[in-house]
Amino acid sequence: MSENTKIIDFMGLRKLASMLSIGLVLVSVGLLAFKGLNFGLDFTGGTLIEVIYEEPVALPKVRDQLKVAGYDNAVVVNFGSDTDVLVRLPQGMSPTLGEAVLKVLKAGTSGEIDLRRIEFVGPQVGEELREQGGLAVLLALVVVLIYVAMRFQIKFSLGAVAALGHDVIITLGVFALVGWDFDLTVLAAVLAVIGYSLNDSIVVADRIRENLRKLRKHDAVEVINISLTETLDRTLVTSGTTLLVLIALAVVGGEMIHSFALALLVGIGVGTYSSIYIVASMLVSMNISQDDLIVQEKEGAEVDDLP
Repeated sequence: MSENTKIIDFMGLRKLASMLSIGLVLVSVGLLAFKGLNFGLDFTGGTLIEVIYEEPVALPKVRDQLKVAGYDNAVVVNFGSDTDVLVRLPQGMSPTLGEAVLKVLKAGTSGEIDLRRIEFVGPQVGEELREQGGLAVLLALVVVLIYVAMRFQIKFSLGAVAALGHDVIITLGVFALVGWDFDLTVLAAVLAVIGYSLNDSIVVADRIRENLRKLRKHDAVEVINISLTETLDRTLVTSGTTLLVLIALAVVGGEMIHSFALALLVGIGVGTYSSIYIVASMLVSMNISQDDLIVQEKEGAEVDDLP
């Protein structure tokens, strides 16, 4: 870094940032506990019906037709094209359900409609998916804890896991607050957020470790501010370009990936903040210093054996 580069005092705001993060996490936990997530068909069970229209059809019109017929909670999305429509119903499977829905849709259009497929997801399968999804997130956090502890040091590991947990909880809290559908695509997005946030945290941790070894005359807070300033351009460019792509997906990508894009937008936005403040603030709180990075000499080891 050039001597004329201004060092940003990130850690001067760490107490305010910590209060903000704690507040957001507590609110998110409260929303998840009392309001809960709006689980989609993948987790609750129900029926999926795919129909092909002869001509493109307006989805609001299809939803109104189904609502009038008594299918109030039907989820209607395009699947690949404007004429291919997926209808998701929370109602259980019955031999006549597909034909009944097809009859309702045919009554509202003059063109031909073909029933392509009908699938059923039982409540037991949905419950298993919910449990396995939760275990997947927890396992990812445990693996990250172990990896960062081996790659860096235990204090860096705790900071990285705290940041990842912070990102996941707030992302889920936003979905609980707004009531967006939470299905398997959103779960995949949450796991992707963990990977993205970890990558950012690793970059920041690596620079902090490097500078702690190099800048011996500076205290830990100064070293962290220098490290965050050095990595800021990379963080903003990477996050900014990623967010631009996700905004495009959310706006014009279609309803099939809309929730996926929204989850990544929230997660990566929060993850960019956490990689700057949560990881670094945790290191300051745990009194990280140059001494934590010194390789301990084993008793009886020869000098030539030391790294």
